[in-house]
Amino acid sequence: MDTVTSPPLATAAAHPLPSAAFSRPAHPFGLYLHVPFCATRCGYCDFNTYTAGELGSSASPQSWLDGVRRELESAAAVFAREAGAVPTVDTVFVGGGTPSLLGASGLTDLLDATRAAFDLAPDAEVTTESNPESTSPAFFDGIRAAGYTRVSLGMQSAAPHVLAALDRTHTPGRAVAAAREAADAGFTHVNLDLIYGTPGEEDADLDASLAAVIDAGVDHVSAYALIVEDGTALARRVRRGEIPMPDDDVLAARYERIDATLGAAGFAWYEVSNFARGEGAACRHNLGYWDGGDWWGIGPGAHSHVGGTRFWNVKHPARYAETLAGGLLPVADSEVLTDDERHLERVMLTVRLRTGVAAEDLHPAERDRADDAVRSGLLDRRGDRYVLTDRGRLLADGVVRDVLD
Repeated sequence: MDTVTSPPLATAAAHPLPSAAFSRPAHPFGLYLHVPFCATRCGYCDFNTYTAGELGSSASPQSWLDGVRRELESAAAVFAREAGAVPTVDTVFVGGGTPSLLGASGLTDLLDATRAAFDLAPDAEVTTESNPESTSPAFFDGIRAAGYTRVSLGMQSAAPHVLAALDRTHTPGRAVAAAREAADAGFTHVNLDLIYGTPGEEDADLDASLAAVIDAGVDHVSAYALIVEDGTALARRVRRGEIPMPDDDVLAARYERIDATLGAAGFAWYEVSNFARGEGAACRHNLGYWDGGDWWGIGPGAHSHVGGTRFWNVKHPARYAETLAGGLLPVADSEVLTDDERHLERVMLTVRLRTGVAAEDLHPAERDRADDAVRSGLLDRRGDRYVLTDRGRLLADGVVRDVLD
């Protein structure tokens, strides 16, 4: 990917984002960089991603990278003008899509562009998602040399029929092999993603997946219940009656199985769907989302939150690149969160953390309802914080609704 000369930088005036939002970005500050490319579309996925056939000639990795460079430069310019300084970046997360399709050289170019616009903290966490099938020992060596510190691999399952139901193209053993290759390249922080509750999955399939994860030696596991999102191929199959909707009782039982197995292997939950083993294994970037940090989302469809203002980019890669090439920020729309909305989000997110929600963050009536949840066995009161019990984790969304009612 060749360097190009950028047009005049986009400014905050290019879209009505409130200047006050950028005057005091919260710490930690992160950058999310969205890679919108996939080799194939998984049936359950509703992310803003595109295959080569869907894009045609309207966009390419090069036009996307040109746009990313310009947005990074523009974001830094906005902070310099409005805050008087560009914030130091504590975490970078490259997500998608399938970032590993860019190869080590493309991901190196992306991180170089990030460093050219922003200063990274000396201990910055730099994560990239990767599809096991588009990685190799040389890939991991390359991105480690470039400065990536953490890798997240999409495993989903070790059972071939479960991968087939999810339209995943990697072979069952490839994710574990990729995790070992990443470790050999010097990565001490490696995540494997699991999806549980797929129609056709049996307890034995989940047990095999968990055994493979533990055998891989990773220090982080994300385990998500399968959600049938509107507009996906999976949703169409459910609607036609080809496969059943995931059963809530089955999902709860699978989660308990995951928690027990990972707990016995030395993992501890720190967010309802995330488990870490050892000091420093938790994903700092995601903790920034959950615990009130700010971030700028770079790329097509990426969402940002800075100083109580939420804004999001145009979704199509071609329009994204064209907007930035014209010297404008690619913001599709924005909203300034009210105090009530910020309160709602803080409670919704922090109650999912192992550290729980602070009593002082709850209104008096909410504390009363949290105390009711303690009596019902859904929350524990630990000092000045309310923390989900094991049973409460199974009903986390309902607990939040009850407390905020």
